[in-house]
Amino acid sequence: MGVATKKLVSDEIEALVPYPPGKPMEELERELGIKKSIKLASNENPLGPSPKAVEAISKALKSLHRYPDGGCFYLKEKLAQHLKMKPENLIIGNGSNEIIELVIRTFLRPGEEAVMGNPSFAVYPLAVPAAGGKKIEVPLKNLTHDLDAMADAITNRTKIVFIANPNNPTGTIVTKAQLRRFMDRLPEGVILVLDEAYYEFVTEPEFPESLDYLREGRNIVILRTFSKIYGLAGLRIGYGVAPEKLVFYMNKVRQPFNVNSLAQIAAMAALEDEGHLKRSQKNNSEGLKFLYREMKAMGLEYVPTQANFFLIKVGKGKDVYDALLRQGIIVRPMASYGLGEYIRVTVGTPEENQRFVEALRRAIAK
Repeated sequence: MGVATKKLVSDEIEALVPYPPGKPMEELERELGIKKSIKLASNENPLGPSPKAVEAISKALKSLHRYPDGGCFYLKEKLAQHLKMKPENLIIGNGSNEIIELVIRTFLRPGEEAVMGNPSFAVYPLAVPAAGGKKIEVPLKNLTHDLDAMADAITNRTKIVFIANPNNPTGTIVTKAQLRRFMDRLPEGVILVLDEAYYEFVTEPEFPESLDYLREGRNIVILRTFSKIYGLAGLRIGYGVAPEKLVFYMNKVRQPFNVNSLAQIAAMAALEDEGHLKRSQKNNSEGLKFLYREMKAMGLEYVPTQANFFLIKVGKGKDVYDALLRQGIIVRPMASYGLGEYIRVTVGTPEENQRFVEALRRAIAK
């Protein structure tokens, strides 16, 4: 009798579809024979990183032979002052993505459930099954998290709920009143992960004050990042704000030296660069006004956003994506999110926005 062959991976990992990475801009330009392409696909800050962050990094380059501060002591001190919280409430990660992984690996046992919206941030449904958990995806309602339906989906096997606010890829938010009603229904043993990666772009007065729930003693992990408005996506640094007991357990799982020294230094400098923050917010708000106006002029439906990106309904999204790509404009097709009629576009500089609009006119005219 032959020896039974053991499976290399679990059924959950076998079933996963990897997150599709985009090609480098230089490779796309070479393949398509185009030059001076612009990338409006990844919700990056078109103004670039904080100049103060760049200066701080340049001064630190001679110290790269030293390991980074494994506890991010100084960054947590500065963030604590910024947020009016205690350093013990903070955990720093290799992007806020790592904090998502830490929450799952620390608190989700195999077979337990995590409730999330669909479509929402692509990492949630990848990370949960990879840890042996069960993802419970609740369809959006009017492209917004349906918190009543998400509360209904919670069972005695539910351990974590993910809410991206603003939501990626739709840019929509849940309001103070909606979140309060949801929190009143949330069982005590369930951890809410409130992903606020685009927090600094929000202008809606009814946006929740999430830190208030932390001060109430709720089991909540609030995620924020330096990748978006602070322009440090290439350094991969984000953070979570949570009750001390949750941070304590996540630090047991967190790997040592998980955040590199340049990322920590840049983040501290970026926090002090109020001018760059304000310029980025202004560029986004003015860019959205211009783009909304142009979409209306073209007769295109769009989804109003509270982030630095928005959805445009163009019909055959993949065809429009390809037509834009051939003109050197890189956006995000939405078929993988179940939104095949849409493209997602990041707000660029005024010049980039103008180029996008001109290219889109040509793309939809075909």
